Amino acid sequence: MKLPFSESYKIKMVEPLYRSTYREREQWIRDARYNLFNLRSNQVFIDLLTDSGTGAMSDRQWAALMLGDESYAGSSSYYKLKDAIREITGFPYFLPTHQGRAAENVLFSAMIKEGDMVPGNSHFDTTKGHIEYRRAKAIDCTIDEAFDTTLNHPFKGNVDLKKLEKVLKENARDKIPMIIVTITCNSSGGQPVSMKNLRDVRKMADKYEIPVMFDSARFAENAYFIKTREKGFADISIREIVLQMFKNADVMTMSSKKDAIVNMGGFIAMNNKELFDRASIFNILFEGFISYGGMSGRDMNALAQGLYEGTEFDYLETRINQVAYLGKRLKDHGVPVQYPFGGHAIFVDAKRFLPQIPREEFIAQTLAIELYLEGGVRGVEIGTLLADRDPETGENRYPELEMLRLTIPRRVYTRDHMDYVAAALNNVFDRRQDIHKGLKIVKEAPILRHFTVELERD
Repeated sequence: MKLPFSESYKIKMVEPLYRSTYREREQWIRDARYNLFNLRSNQVFIDLLTDSGTGAMSDRQWAALMLGDESYAGSSSYYKLKDAIREITGFPYFLPTHQGRAAENVLFSAMIKEGDMVPGNSHFDTTKGHIEYRRAKAIDCTIDEAFDTTLNHPFKGNVDLKKLEKVLKENARDKIPMIIVTITCNSSGGQPVSMKNLRDVRKMADKYEIPVMFDSARFAENAYFIKTREKGFADISIREIVLQMFKNADVMTMSSKKDAIVNMGGFIAMNNKELFDRASIFNILFEGFISYGGMSGRDMNALAQGLYEGTEFDYLETRINQVAYLGKRLKDHGVPVQYPFGGHAIFVDAKRFLPQIPREEFIAQTLAIELYLEGGVRGVEIGTLLADRDPETGENRYPELEMLRLTIPRRVYTRDHMDYVAAALNNVFDRRQDIHKGLKIVKEAPILRHFTVELERD
């Protein structure tokens, strides 16, 4: 008998969960103004809002915490992290930050100015927010296949080279500070970018003398997909693939709360000393001294250990198989999901799930509310709310993909939890024809509104 797949870890600590009633959830979501970010954590049974900082650290990470050096300047924890980043990514210079959006803030302060154009593959919310806050423009150059959720394409995160070159040809060199490649591409469904595409983007960037930046929150998951889906990489280790990936970038930002499996932390890494010096000014201004950058020594220790653990094949196989297990349970029931399954989440195609809800009534958010009411499962909208308003016209932007993201924290939930989530969403799918009311905005912030928006149902 062939041995079945099994997780590559065992559980050492547990946390109790409260099983709420439907009536309780109705009141709680009404009080939260139909914004799932406003719910208290104890009002949620299974929390799939994000995989950012929600993973379970290992015993080795917890042990590393106790060895943290909290010296303000030049701590041993800083050098431990520096060595880990150099070994895993190949970058010689780095700046610690307290999380990924802080890394974007520091780097973009040094590189982006008003009127700039920043092409890339479906920039995520904070990335686009930091670009537009500086009165620059994010231009999506993702391949068209990414927007067909039924299509089985192995690398839907790829950059469309024709779209990219059009941007590079039509704009002055000094108006394009960088090309951003997000690995994996969150907004298109946690979809990976192939090594060939990374190399092709690098060649085009060199042709036009434009730096390449990787948004690297889930770089290890991207490497796993290259190993398992791209010809010629099956026998190459994850860490060697990672080094090959980063050879195609000049600079990277990292939200370490994802693939480094820590609760807080981030960094910028780069090849260029001059860029390091410029960015250091903003790091000191916004984050802290360059050898801690908003992080404690103990957190840097845990991050360094997490980078090693997060690039182990057995860990990645366990993680990505759990995501795929949930995806298969949903797909087998007929629930429309982005296919093939991504690395960190299952993305439900809300437009195909609830075609009767007008896009002006926030289809994916409506679906997210229904899932919470059904089973106390908290997901997140990746659609019109997240897309924000056009900064020039003030009108809602309607993205091609309107998704409910079910994001799986690392090493936290069991297969039984995935079965529960699947059953809850399948129940919503079975009664989908009875859902006729969407949502409308009562109050919103001028940027990144989805975090604090207030909504109501008629």
